[in-house]
Amino acid sequence: MTKKKRVVIALGGNALGNTLPEQMAAVKITARAIVDLIEEGCEVVVAHGNGPQVGMVNNAMLALTHEDKDQPNTPLSVCVAMSQAYIGYDLQNALREELLDRGIDNIPVATMITQVRVDPEDPAFGNPSKPIGKFVSEEQAKEMALKYDYVMMEDAGRGFRRVVASPKPVEIIEIGTIKAMVDSGELVIACGGGGIPVTRQGNHLKGASAVIDKDFASCLLAKELDADFLIILTAVEKAAIHYGQPGERWLDHVSVSEMRQYMEEGHFAPGSMLPKVQAAVDFAASKPGRRALITLLEKAKDGINGTTGTLITLD
Repeated sequence: MTKKKRVVIALGGNALGNTLPEQMAAVKITARAIVDLIEEGCEVVVAHGNGPQVGMVNNAMLALTHEDKDQPNTPLSVCVAMSQAYIGYDLQNALREELLDRGIDNIPVATMITQVRVDPEDPAFGNPSKPIGKFVSEEQAKEMALKYDYVMMEDAGRGFRRVVASPKPVEIIEIGTIKAMVDSGELVIACGGGGIPVTRQGNHLKGASAVIDKDFASCLLAKELDADFLIILTAVEKAAIHYGQPGERWLDHVSVSEMRQYMEEGHFAPGSMLPKVQAAVDFAASKPGRRALITLLEKAKDGINGTTGTLITLD
């Protein structure tokens, strides 16, 4: 019997929508692409982002403090946990339905609420840069900074947004449980939104005011699960050098060393394609035979079969 390819998929925001109704529609399309991979003989683990969703939860909790003066502000780590649960709820139901629609009734689907340890000394805590939540006026930003000790930053002339730290993931706390579930044949959704950021204080795990990049968390998850493939889904079919400029070139099969050179040359935008490429290169370089793929959601099956996407390998 041929061994199944173990694949970790990192879903971006475009696979989830920006509102609850959008998300319920988007996860149906996402489920079809994921089950396509399962029918190709892949064993799939799903991770996802939560940028719009954690901002929405944070805003809802903030509104509650305005309505009830006795209600304390909700920590960002709790907002991440809430977003994991409700995104997981929609995703696992859509995946279960799609599997059953195709006559696949032997693959349970489950969401693992996942904590991810970060280093409290990570320099990201001293340089918050990850925007979350809605745009507000300068006056509102000053009020929020004063009242909640938020760091507020102007975003491209569109108003002010809260920015939070985005530390690197160090350890997936529930990895033992995730491994057991995957090994037993379950389709697992884990490390949602990059994971709930926590720091270790003795035996206590303390929530951190941060959002972990889902691509870096997905890379760590894929390494811990000894996956064959890490698929990072984005808004373009392939990564490119000289993007949007004369000499633009879409990348097909690229080695780790070539990709590192392109990163050094500054071809990938920080906060956009760069973290995806960094995570993909990290995974592909971590062990011979591991492959990373950057492509569109609807092209994931074709990418696994080698007909599209940017495939990154050790050599």
